[in-house]
Amino acid sequence: MPSLKDLRNRIASVKATQKITKAMQMVAAAKLRRAQMAAEAARPYAERMGAVLANLAGGSAPGSNAPALLAGNGKNDVHLLLICTAERGLCGAFNSSIVRLAREHATSLMAQGKTVKIICVGKKGYDQLRRQFEKQIIELVDLRSLKQVGFENADEIAKKVITMFEAGAFDVCTIFFSRFQSVIAQFPTAQSLIPAEIPTAAASTGPAASYEYEPGQDEILETLLPRNISIQVFRALLENAASEQGARMSAMDNATRNAGDMIKKQTQLYNRSRQAMITKELIEIISGAEAL
Repeated sequence: MPSLKDLRNRIASVKATQKITKAMQMVAAAKLRRAQMAAEAARPYAERMGAVLANLAGGSAPGSNAPALLAGNGKNDVHLLLICTAERGLCGAFNSSIVRLAREHATSLMAQGKTVKIICVGKKGYDQLRRQFEKQIIELVDLRSLKQVGFENADEIAKKVITMFEAGAFDVCTIFFSRFQSVIAQFPTAQSLIPAEIPTAAASTGPAASYEYEPGQDEILETLLPRNISIQVFRALLENAASEQGARMSAMDNATRNAGDMIKKQTQLYNRSRQAMITKELIEIISGAEAL
């Protein structure tokens, strides 16, 4: 049985940990609002971009050659997985859920005889994936020095992907991230970047409109498709930022509650041990007095 000093040290240690988890919860709550607003503000633009691309792709001439970023290069042998996770931990199952989805996808592709290449955006995903896919990881994008992710960061990642595709380094690119819904609900998501994932119908409640484009639709597609990849990467990073803070807030709240329960149990054990020692000392004193 631990001594009273050990119990006091344990209670003090748990209380110190509880203060840290409570502070982290409050910091995550403060960051969550800004990250959530940024993620929700990016959704309409990204969705509208998809609707414009769907309209352009649907209006292309049947005999015209669609851009490779839209239709792919006709091959399906080499797959590039762009896996976006957090740079830091202590956010529950946020990183693990994204990595699990990416790992299942990569394992399935390799079982079909496909070649898999991985770019990790975020150190936590790299740390988990390198144990099994060290040979497949070709690059780690480190964003730890950034206080807030900007469009220029996403654009830089997108340009690397486009350059690799034009050089014939891969045939299909898929991005993995966590879509934010609420503090307690974040959903791991896989989205095709190349070929572009175009919605089947434009998001419009009115009748379908017919547009005339100048210059030609194929020329506009060649301009919009690279920008669409940057936008989708930026949206994924914003969704990840909001999901990370929501998951961290929930995880730290649970940790704070668990620390409170542990303190309560340890305090009860301390009081019982202290009472037992006092009772034992009183019995010894009374027994000694009676012996005299």
